[in-house]
Amino acid sequence: MVSVKSVDTQKLIGELSQKLKSMKEISAPEWAKLVKTGSHVERPPQNPDWWYVRTAAVLRKIYLLGPIGTNKLRNWFGGKKQRGVKPEKHARAGGKIIRTCLQQLEAAGFIKQVKGKGRIVTPKGQSFLEKTATEAVKGGKK
Repeated sequence: MVSVKSVDTQKLIGELSQKLKSMKEISAPEWAKLVKTGSHVERPPQNPDWWYVRTAAVLRKIYLLGPIGTNKLRNWFGGKKQRGVKPEKHARAGGKIIRTCLQQLEAAGFIKQVKGKGRIVTPKGQSFLEKTATEAVKGGKK
């Protein structure tokens, strides 16, 4: 069996996002068309399926680093904020986006919350990730 760690990240997240897009529990909210992903970016994402890509990336990150909370995920998905002539500083990503992704992943049964520690991947989520990783190595669905 192929490990999630050994698969190319771009391929895995691409496969995951396509699978998540077909699930009824995971859907982009109405406000997702208008928001930026954090204070460090100037424009909203250009990819129309960015919500599913972000949700897939959050699921993968919980699998690798769990138990993990919203604040650590905000730090992870943040970036450099341009401050004019002053040096850049790290800015965290938007929390509403990450919290909503986590709620949708919980509703799908892929993650669960551990009191005082954060979120971890459930056995259902782990098998979903491992099957998708195997498909990503083989070159997608056939």
